[in-house]
Amino acid sequence: MADDPEEGMLSWDETVFRDEHVFEIDYVPETFEHRESQMQSLQYALRPAVRGSRPLNVMAHGPPGTGKTTAVQKLFDELSTQTDVRTVRVNCQVDSTRYSVFSRIFEGIFEYEPPSSGISFKKLFRQITDKLVEDDEVLVVALDDVNYLFYENEASDTLYSLLRAHEAHSGAKIGVIVVSSDLNLDVIEELDGRVQSVFRPEDVYFPVYDPSEIVDILDERVERGFHDGVISTEVLDEVAELTAESGDLRVGIDLLRRAGLNAEMRASRTVSVEDVEEAYEKSKFVHLSHSLHALSDNEEALVRVIAEHDGEQAGDVYDAFHDQTELGYTRYSEIINKLDQLGVIDATYTNVDGRGRSRTLSLRYDPEAVLSRLEE
Repeated sequence: MADDPEEGMLSWDETVFRDEHVFEIDYVPETFEHRESQMQSLQYALRPAVRGSRPLNVMAHGPPGTGKTTAVQKLFDELSTQTDVRTVRVNCQVDSTRYSVFSRIFEGIFEYEPPSSGISFKKLFRQITDKLVEDDEVLVVALDDVNYLFYENEASDTLYSLLRAHEAHSGAKIGVIVVSSDLNLDVIEELDGRVQSVFRPEDVYFPVYDPSEIVDILDERVERGFHDGVISTEVLDEVAELTAESGDLRVGIDLLRRAGLNAEMRASRTVSVEDVEEAYEKSKFVHLSHSLHALSDNEEALVRVIAEHDGEQAGDVYDAFHDQTELGYTRYSEIINKLDQLGVIDATYTNVDGRGRSRTLSLRYDPEAVLSRLEE
C-alpha cells in the first residue's frame, strides 16, 4: 500500500536485523576474505603439529582490526574439528600474568578451572605437561593481545615456560602463536635474552585492509546481519569510507550495528546516512573502549584522576591518586607506563623550573569520551 503512512515503519515486534550477532566482537565469519596468504603461513607453521611434532612458533602482528584474532580462531576451529591437535587461545587483555595464562591453558585441556588458590605454578605447569604426555597430544597456545603481558612485565617468564616445556618434561610438545596489535612494541627486542635464544617465530604480518577489501567484508556482514533492503549502496559506501579513515575494521562492524539500532529508534525499515553519522560519534572510539574495558579498578581510578587533572605534572596527579587508592609511587609509575603504551594517555617529559625533568600527563582523547566509556 503505497499511500499507507505506516509503510516503511517498524512495529514493536519487528527488527531491521536478520542476525545481530554478526556484528558482535566475538563473531567468527564463515567466509574469511583477503587473508589467504596469512592463513597459508599459519597453516605452514602448524602443519608439523598435525603429524605429532612440535610446530613452528609464530608472531602474528599488525594494526588493530586487521583480522589477526579471526585468523587464529578459524585455524583453531579447523584443527579442533579435523585433527587431534589441542588448541587454547588466551586473551592476554584479561589474563595478563603467567599464572593466569597457565590457568586458562589448564582449563582448555582439562575442561574445568584449576583451584582458585592453594596450587603453585610449578604444580599447575606439571599437571598440564603430564596430561599432554599421557594423551600424546600436541598443544598450540595463542597468546592473543600478547602486548598486555609486556605491559605487566610477564611476557618473558610466560614464553620461557611455554618454550622450555619439552626440557622440563620430556615428551611435552607445545607451539606458541603470539598476537600483537601494538605497532610500537618490538616483541623480540623486548624479550629476555634467554627467551630470544629459543623463540624464533615465523613472522606473519596483517596489514590494514584497503578500501575495496573493506567494502567486500562489510557487504558480507550486511547480507548476513540485516534484512534485504535495509542498507543501501550509499549507506554502505559511507560506512566503508569512515572505516577506512579509522584503519580499524572493528569500527565499521560496530558502526553498522549502531546505525541499525538508530534506524530502529526511528521505527524505520532502512538505515540512513544520518543514522551512520550519528553512530560514528560512538563507534570511532571502539579501540578506546577495548583498552578501557580490561583495566583494573586502580588503573581506572588513575584514568579518572588524569581526566580531572589533564595536563598536570605527574607528581601533582600522584597526590590525588594516592588520596583515592593509597598506592605507592612505584605502582603508580607502572600504571602510567601501561596507560601510555595502551595509547590512553600521553606521558611526556618536560623541564620544570627548580624540579628538573618531570612527566606531564594528559588523555589522548576528549575527557568526556573517556569517562563515558568507563561507565559502559
